[in-house]
Amino acid sequence: MRFCKPVKVGNLCLDGKKIYIQSMLNVPAEKVEESVKQAVELEKAGCEIVRAAIPNMDAVKLIPAIKENIYIPLVADIHFDYRLAIAACEAGIDKIRINPGNIGDMDRVKQVVSACRARNIPIRIGVNGGSLEKKLLEEYGSPTAEALVRSAMGHVKILEDCDFEDIVISIKSSDVPTMIKAYRLLAEQCNYPLHLGVTEAGTERMGIIKSAVGIGSLLVDGIGETIRVSLTDDPVKEIYAAKDILKSIGKGSGVKIVSCPTCGRTKIDLISLAKKVEEATKHIDKDLTVAVMGCVVNGIGEAGEADIGIAGGNGCAVLFKNGEKMYNVSEENALSALLDEIDKM
Repeated sequence: MRFCKPVKVGNLCLDGKKIYIQSMLNVPAEKVEESVKQAVELEKAGCEIVRAAIPNMDAVKLIPAIKENIYIPLVADIHFDYRLAIAACEAGIDKIRINPGNIGDMDRVKQVVSACRARNIPIRIGVNGGSLEKKLLEEYGSPTAEALVRSAMGHVKILEDCDFEDIVISIKSSDVPTMIKAYRLLAEQCNYPLHLGVTEAGTERMGIIKSAVGIGSLLVDGIGETIRVSLTDDPVKEIYAAKDILKSIGKGSGVKIVSCPTCGRTKIDLISLAKKVEEATKHIDKDLTVAVMGCVVNGIGEAGEADIGIAGGNGCAVLFKNGEKMYNVSEENALSALLDEIDKM
């Protein structure tokens, strides 16, 4: 297990003991009311850290407006202008996302560090394959994993030279193998908390697939303290996808669905039933494995480790718990009967 230097973000501690789900607002920064509404929706969906772009001084007013309405930490996404970082600190931000190397000379970096240190605000160094330094691109020929790590550690050194170590690092790439390799290399070179993500992952379908492979592989390795599933879609969908990734590797809470792919023995509309079960249970916090199986012949046996489940019959279904049959129900009552039993658990 990788040792992680504890870094506090608001009321959370990134120390490797829990993986936190993060997302980002996609409402134009000037629309304060809509930004606040989206931040609240993300928190309700299960987001644990939310980030907002602060492209100009006028956008700084987002910070108090959002923080008055949510309980989770808020991160300011800053590019180039060190004054925005300082203003965000003064406005009560919980974390700054910035690249120390692109905000000017060391005097400006020191001013940002001083503002963060005075308020115990950590800095996330965000390296991206699409914005790698020109000299590294020339040296490596492309944004390779090694180049990304070199960039990140160069930014880390800038902060460490300022005697600042409340650091979180992300090194995102839109290429999944590069992203995985880069984080593995970085994990060997530092013990700062790491924020995982596949950048520009795409629309919902492909974005979830790429994120599951990239983020999931690293989490199984014991690498990563916070995660974001980046989707070209409603950011609330990012939260549900992140939850599912954590569930799939045994690190998330809530209902886990086990369902079979169906075959010629299936006599009920299992595909529709499985989707309904998934939708109906996605807000349930109980740590349960729920099985939706196509037939009684081997359904109960294959899903014997499930806490509760349902297996299709000839126009009916069988409810079972811990591998033991409970009772039969009609196909039309299968969903409600299953939910009733889950409610009792």
